[in-house]
This record gives sequence, structure tokens and C-alpha cells, in this order.
Amino acid sequence: MHTARPHAARTKRRVPLWDNARWIAITLVVVGHGILPLIGEDDAAYSVYLFIYSFHVAVFVTVAGYFAKSGPPTARSLRQVLTDIVFPFVIFETIWTVVRWALGGDFALDYTTASWTLWFLIALAAWRIALPYLVLLRYPLIIAIVISILAGYTESIDSTLAMTRTFGMFPFFVFGWKLRQWQLTGRWLELPGRIVWRWRAGAIVLFAAVLAVMPVAIETWRDLRLRRFMLYDEAYVAIGYDEPWSGAIRLGLLLLAMLLAVGFLVLMPRGRHWFTPFGAATMYIYLLHTFVLFPFRETPVLEGAQPFWVLPAMILFCIGISIVLSLRPVRRVFRPLVEPRARWLFRPEPSTATGTLVLPPEALPPATPDALPPTPPADPDART
Repeated sequence: MHTARPHAARTKRRVPLWDNARWIAITLVVVGHGILPLIGEDDAAYSVYLFIYSFHVAVFVTVAGYFAKSGPPTARSLRQVLTDIVFPFVIFETIWTVVRWALGGDFALDYTTASWTLWFLIALAAWRIALPYLVLLRYPLIIAIVISILAGYTESIDSTLAMTRTFGMFPFFVFGWKLRQWQLTGRWLELPGRIVWRWRAGAIVLFAAVLAVMPVAIETWRDLRLRRFMLYDEAYVAIGYDEPWSGAIRLGLLLLAMLLAVGFLVLMPRGRHWFTPFGAATMYIYLLHTFVLFPFRETPVLEGAQPFWVLPAMILFCIGISIVLSLRPVRRVFRPLVEPRARWLFRPEPSTATGTLVLPPEALPPATPDALPPTPPADPDART
């Protein structure tokens, strides 16, 4: 007989390494969005932008995949897809519709086309649902890579329901799941410092090389439209590549991003620091930072050539945004929007007449607080 242990569910130990990675990765997302208006005229800004985009989304998606469940869906996991992803998407897509209408646009609710960063919520829901089926097959990571590359050859896969990015970035999600299966975290946390720093030295050299290459060949990257490839949001022909070998560019970027994602995780502090608690607020940062940056995106305040100090100032400003949105008062105010429990929407009966499992709200553990992806378990390498 199975005995439920709700207290244990409430006291799962968080692993500082992953919270550190979450917060730094989401901060890089904010920085990338913040400096976007500068890249047209400023080669330095464009170099920083390409450097960040070469790995930061891959890291974010990889971490999400690491904590994804690949077992048969349960009532709790299905409920979490709704409360953690679907409901916030509907809420914030509605808010953005109202914002555009208030600024003089048409009032048109369109939940098939995600506003700005909301594509990630649609993609995350699709990845979570698809993963248990994919891992029934051999070589799930290779299959995900093939799907991503082939998706770029057809324009029929477009931004409707974020399909382009859902297919394009699927390998990163599966890669994160594979990292979990390889059970590397526990071994990494137990390594002595001298060995850890050997790995970190290699990661530093790798990142330094990528950062150095960006400004040296900046005009080449502009001509190749590298930025558009890194967004995984268009077919190759739409970018200007109709050659049969176009998929090789995406393959190269996928493999480089995975390598950089591993390097990023190697560089993450293993212990707690002042920013470690912020790793529990990634959903808040992700959904709210766009409202802060919206004026910079929609007004000409950063258009044209800017003084040299604007780029570092914007980077510091974006870091400040990430810190502020991580604070408890902000999370307390916006919790109903970011983490809607919506208990009134769920069935109170424990099951349906046909046997469908529907647990009542009081029988479920509390929703994971403030986390995207979900809170890691006590054993960071436990198989799912």
C-alpha cells in the first residue's frame, strides 16, 4: 500500500547550481532583449547580442528539459501544464492585446500568435506533452535534431502557435532531459575544486573564443543573416537560403549551442550566493521584463548611433530589472497573474464516470513556488 508523504513534497531540496544557472540565464535573456534596439548601428552591441544568443536560449530550454518528466502523464502533471503554462499564456496574451489596443491598435484577441516572449510558454507545453512519447523511441536526441533541421525546409511550419521555435528548439529540451539521464549533476557536485577549475578553464577558453570571433567577423555575420538563424523562427528560404545544404547551418548552430550550454553550466557556482534565491523567480522575470523594456522597443529613444556608454548602461539596467523582478514583494503582487491556481476551474470529483483520474485540489501537493522549470528533487540525478 502506497502512503502519501505530502510533507516531503513540500520540502524538496533546491540545488543551488540550478538556481544560479536559471537566474543568470534569464538575466541574459533580459539583456539580449534590452540591447536589441542598438544592434542596427552599433557593431559592439551586435557582437554582444550574437554572443548571448549563441547559447542563452539553449541554456534556458536545456534547464527546462532537465527537469521535465518523461514518465506517463499524471493528473498532477497535466494540471501543472495548465496552471504553470496555459493559464499564464492566456492571461498575458490578453494583457498584451489590451496594451496594444490602449496604444491605438485594433482590439483583436489572437491566441494562435504569441506576443513577443510568450512563444516560450506554447513551446514548453508542447515539449512537455511530446517528451514521454519521444523517449519511447531509440535515439530521442538525434530524432529531435532531425525534426528541427527538416522543419526549417518548409514554410508551412510558421509562427502560428510558435511552431517554428517549438520544432527548431526541441533538441535543446531533449538535450536537457538526456543530461538528467546521464546523472552528471551528482558527480559534478562531488568533484574536488581543482578538477572543477580545469573544466572551467576549458569553458572560459571556449567562451572567450566565441566572444572574440563575433566582432572580428561582424560584417560577415550580418551578410550571412546569422541573427535570424539563431532565432529559429523562420524557414531557411525566408532567411534567404534555398540551397539543399541550408540545414547544415542550423545543425552547426544547434551543436555549438549545446556545447556552450554545457560550458555555461560548468561555469555556474555550485554553492549558494546572494543571487541564488532569485533562481526561483524566473517565470516572473520572463513574463514581466517585457513590460519594462516595451518603451525602448516601441519608441525611437535608442534608434540611430548612440554614445559608447549606452551599451554598458543598458546591460546594467537589464541586470537591475532582473534583480528587482526577483524580489518577494514583486512576486507577491503579481502571483495571481504569473501563478494562477484557478481552483474554481478544476473538477471537485476524484474521477469521472469513465474512469478518468481527476484529483481534487486538496489531494494535490501545493504548486511549485515561483519556479520555471519546476523545483529540482532532492536527488538531482533521479530518473523520471
